[in-house]
Amino acid sequence: MNIAEMEDFLAREFPQVAEDFRIERSDADGIGVRLRVADRHLRPGGTVSGPSMFALADVAMYLAVLARIGPRALAVTTNCNIDFMRRPAATDMLGEARVLKLGRQLAVGDVLLYSEGMAPPVARASLTYSIPPRG
Repeated sequence: MNIAEMEDFLAREFPQVAEDFRIERSDADGIGVRLRVADRHLRPGGTVSGPSMFALADVAMYLAVLARIGPRALAVTTNCNIDFMRRPAATDMLGEARVLKLGRQLAVGDVLLYSEGMAPPVARASLTYSIPPRG
């Protein structure tokens, strides 16, 4: 799937969150997704909340998998582990996802999360997706 197809898919299948995300790039190395941070994504202390960071990691990996297998709405997260490494800023966040292994039933990958304007990643997520059979 290309960027326009993935954006249309998100808008159709996940209209409740589609506006929060923008796909910045999709290529052989992976996908870059932006979380448009708003007040609802912040926790006390003016930092992006853990659940919002999880959402970015999950959506970025989901799209990285769909970019390779096509529009399969029922691909689901079976595992996610996040290491929160430093305090994120109250700015947009960028998720850089890559698929490390794509099998018939499972996809494994990782996502580095960055606060816009900060060079080092603020978190790293490792995710596994279950891929539904065709048909």
